Formats: sequence, structure tokens, C-alpha cells
Amino acid sequence: MKTLIVIPAFNESKNLQELLPQLESIVGCDVLVVDDMSQDDTAQIVRAHQVKCLSLSNQLGAWGATQTGIRYALKNNYTQVITMDADGQHLPEEVSTLLKTYENSPSDVVIGTYPARLSKLKKMAWGFFKMLTHIKIEDLTSGFRLYNKSALKVLSSRQASLLDYQDVGVLLLLLKSGLTIVEVPVKMDFRHDGKSRVFSSWLVVFKYMIQTTTLCIANIGAKQTK
Repeated sequence: MKTLIVIPAFNESKNLQELLPQLESIVGCDVLVVDDMSQDDTAQIVRAHQVKCLSLSNQLGAWGATQTGIRYALKNNYTQVITMDADGQHLPEEVSTLLKTYENSPSDVVIGTYPARLSKLKKMAWGFFKMLTHIKIEDLTSGFRLYNKSALKVLSSRQASLLDYQDVGVLLLLLKSGLTIVEVPVKMDFRHDGKSRVFSSWLVVFKYMIQTTTLCIANIGAKQTK
């Protein structure tokens, strides 16, 4: 298997300064950072660590940057992609957990989950989305995922480009395409520096809830995980 770790990044220079050396020492996979028009020295930090960096000319958001990495992986003949956040929450030592789970289960997608990180408010929101979609996945927002080639082809499509976030919409698209998803418990850390773009303010949260609710209602009846 030829594996690529894709890390979307926006103003994550401090976190990447810590994360990239850890990945190099622990994980034997190729790494790609997709710089989503950062205003700090994210790109310079990545290249200083001799890691491949794609610098976007238009800001696409976390999912758009991730999809860019997925398309890069397909173009360069990678058979699977592991997505990680740049903020330090996803631990390099847990990459092996995703890989081992994929090897031992007939699934197309493996999600590393740590539900304890969710607040009561977030758990209520995820419960609401699960009720609308009947998705049987505990942690809807974890960006720590392994996608095989079948999943990569689905997620590189134009239809996937219409999504704003990498959570519910991506899961619905994968399930409607007949792909299988499994979850595996992993350890996660707290964000080391900066703040989440999705939950940066109540206005952003409100926009996320409206968009995701509309998406869920439009996709009622999607296939379930196996």
C-alpha cells in the first residue's frame, strides 16, 4: 500500500513545527500539507522540514484543502490517504491504529474516534444530525480518517467539491456510493495553538448548523454503515 498523509492547514505554523518532526520520527508515510492561504509562515515551516507543501491561490476551507490533497494522491498513484488536522489533536502514534484496523476489516474508510472530546452541546448537535440521517457513526466530526482508493475516487468528484465541511456531507456521500465505514477508538490531544475555524464564533456555528441540517434533510434515506 502506498499511503499519503494529507494535512490541511491555515495559520498552523506553530502546531506544524511540533507535529512534522513527530510524524517523521514515528510514521513512515509520505506527508503532504495543503496550505489554505495562511497569513503566517506555515508554508515556510513545512518546506523547512522538507515536507511537500501545496499552497492554494484561493482559500477553499478545510474540506476544499483536504480534497486538493486527495486529488494529488490519486494523480500520484497513492492507494490510500490518511487525513489529519494540523492543530496537534491527532497523534502520529495513532496512525498505525488506522492502518491496522484497515488491514483487519473489509472497509473502505476508517475513522479514528475520541467522543470524550465532545462537549454536551456538540453531542446534542450530533444526535440531532444522526436522527435526521440515520448514520450509525458515533463521532461525526473526526477528521482523523483513512480512505482507500474507492473512497478517494468518490471524494475527488465534482459532487464532493460542493461540500463545505468534511463531516456529515462527506459521510453521506460515501454511504450513498455504497462504501463501508468503520470506527476505531484512538487517543487525541487538545488543540495546541489557535482556534477551530468551524467553531470560532456563534455566527459561524449557526451557519454550520443551518447548512448541515439542510444537507441532512436533503439526504434522508442514505445507506447505512455495514
